[in-house]
Amino acid sequence: MKIIKLLIFALLLTGLISCKDDQKLSDAYVEPAVSTYYFIRHAEKIRIDSEDVDPELSQKGLGRAMHWAEILNDVELNTIYSTDYERTTMTAAPTSVKKEITVQYYDPENIDIEQFKLDNLGKKVLVVGHSHSTPEFVNKMLGEEKYAAMDDYDNGSLFIVQVTGKNVTSNRLHFNCNCPD
Repeated sequence: MKIIKLLIFALLLTGLISCKDDQKLSDAYVEPAVSTYYFIRHAEKIRIDSEDVDPELSQKGLGRAMHWAEILNDVELNTIYSTDYERTTMTAAPTSVKKEITVQYYDPENIDIEQFKLDNLGKKVLVVGHSHSTPEFVNKMLGEEKYAAMDDYDNGSLFIVQVTGKNVTSNRLHFNCNCPD
């Protein structure tokens, strides 16, 4: 009788230990957050005065800004960032209004990439910048020098960076705009 009780106790103890181990294994795996960033350069600016460091968008640029809002229509954005210039804020405005998201300003020269990633963990983020700062920002996100500065007339590139845990991927797409001049 004692032997049977000991066997039953041993089986129960083994069952409890194995259940406990199974529980630890299932709790140990956590799906990594996926963060997606959409980087664009500001739309076409007014080029009449070469001395103007903060020009507004041209008519074509206003059309492109609206076009970006349509392209991003089905993306469930959480946050929009822009540099503090007329041409970038005007580019972000149609998407900001359509998505009811207040634009946050950033300084591309003083961005802490790791903090930026933490602040936007698991989010979908639009970032509006410039011909030099946009690819630089993307490269910092990737941790490599993959993209060169953009041509001064390239207002249609869209960089998509996706961060999943320690894996970072990127794509560059180009959208033409049949916007009136």
